Amino acid sequence: MQIILMEKITNLGELGDIVKVKNGYARNFLIPQSKAKRATAITIAEFELKRAELEKIQAETLAVAQACQVKLDGLIIQITQKAGIDGKLFGSVTNVDIMNAINAKDFLVKKTMLRMPLGPIKQVGDYPFIIELDNDVLAHITVSVIGETTT
Repeated sequence: MQIILMEKITNLGELGDIVKVKNGYARNFLIPQSKAKRATAITIAEFELKRAELEKIQAETLAVAQACQVKLDGLIIQITQKAGIDGKLFGSVTNVDIMNAINAKDFLVKKTMLRMPLGPIKQVGDYPFIIELDNDVLAHITVSVIGETTT
């Protein structure tokens, strides 16, 4: 299916690009979330009329994300969980726990922005994380999991 992108999408294209994607990806994800529209003559003409406005919105979003990146880069988040003597946690630390700890410090981060390639944390220690604030804006933080032993 031919679509026109209404915003930049990683590994797909820039704002205004006309790309061909699989029908399901367009119908189930891109079009319902207003990230793209079907590339017909009418929608292309409508896009060209709104292009400057969409580029301005995208630039503002990028500027906000870059400002947040400056504040978040190098941030160390401490999370305390119950743990055994060997440092293994009773339970795990998930992206929701990390998101709540970051948002408690007056940042606005969604759980989908956190990248956890190794899955939930199940051991005491320091772990590097990447927060994807925008398509090209990444903030690097450290999550320090502290064990709380029970007696």
